[in-house]
Amino acid sequence: LAFAGLPLLILGVALLLQAVIALSGMGAVKILTWSSSPFDLTAALVHHTQLTPVTFRCMRCVSALDVDGGPARPSETQPSAWHAHPSVRKVVICLWGVVAACAAWAALVMYLWDKNPNVLVPDVLTPNSLTPDVLAPNSTTFKTCWQSNVISYSMPGVNFWGWILVFVNMAVVQGPLTFGLHCSELIVNVIRDERQWRCATGRKGLRTATNPVKPIFTHPICLVLFVAKPFLRKSFTSSFLYRHWMFGLSFIITNPSNNGKLAYLAVGMLTAQIWNLCIALFIFASFITFVALRRPRGPQPAAYGHVQTLANLVDEWSPVMWWGHKEDGIPYCHAGTSDHPLPDVKMDCVYAGSDAGSLASLSYYRGTCFTFFSKSF
Repeated sequence: LAFAGLPLLILGVALLLQAVIALSGMGAVKILTWSSSPFDLTAALVHHTQLTPVTFRCMRCVSALDVDGGPARPSETQPSAWHAHPSVRKVVICLWGVVAACAAWAALVMYLWDKNPNVLVPDVLTPNSLTPDVLAPNSTTFKTCWQSNVISYSMPGVNFWGWILVFVNMAVVQGPLTFGLHCSELIVNVIRDERQWRCATGRKGLRTATNPVKPIFTHPICLVLFVAKPFLRKSFTSSFLYRHWMFGLSFIITNPSNNGKLAYLAVGMLTAQIWNLCIALFIFASFITFVALRRPRGPQPAAYGHVQTLANLVDEWSPVMWWGHKEDGIPYCHAGTSDHPLPDVKMDCVYAGSDAGSLASLSYYRGTCFTFFSKSF
């Protein structure tokens, strides 16, 4: 077991910069609510008159923002996140781009291996079996292994610039992977917010104040992302999807030490593990695409956490809300929210909303803030 000082120093500097950025943002912006819930955020924005509800849009979903507002009949199904949010489409395309880049990476390693079949070291199939013969410190060309399609190259020296080159290599290869998987969290959050909003037509209603940690373990989609992102131990089988573990088997940094000093810095790439990573990313991207294309059922307009749409749909705020038919009218009916269960909307009626718009009461706003702080602390 050995520790290198420079990587720990860079890690500390990076954490310090993150703290400085966070504190700077907190000081520059007036924070209306600490809640991560889009419902608490919408109520706070409406209460502080920073968001104005648009009238006559009580049956308009988020995908109809660019359409002229007006009366509308309920729809049996709602648009998917893919059609409702342009950013969702960009994230899905970006994630599939990562899959294609991973496949191209594996193909490049195979091509370089095919061009340089000059090192014959048997049984190099795992990171633990990479020997100094494969990762030679004085190597100036790609070294390969005939059994597992491994290429390796060493840094010019064990010094500051050598570590910088290692970090650059890591950032170039792992950066798109990290970016794609972090962006997939945006889709998961959007789907989670929509599922919570659709609880307003259920028996128990929509509870706006929730524990921010609870959805990670109660929503299957959040649980899949939670398992996909953090580290898995090496005792697990490769059938588990994990970015850092599977990437760590594909992209190996070797830095053996001798008498307290690093002997050399070398990078190795294993084709078989890169293809395993590519297959795992393909499965993950397929799952995210399926979730993004899935259309919610029911007449309740889809919001996907969009605060302006929520402000248009919610006309009465309370800690527990139900959505449904509120008033009959000629020629238009009104649908909205209430603190008690409401009847289902009438599919053959036209809904235009109320002139009053959405009013976030002071008692609700204070109540949600108190509930959030009491649960957080």
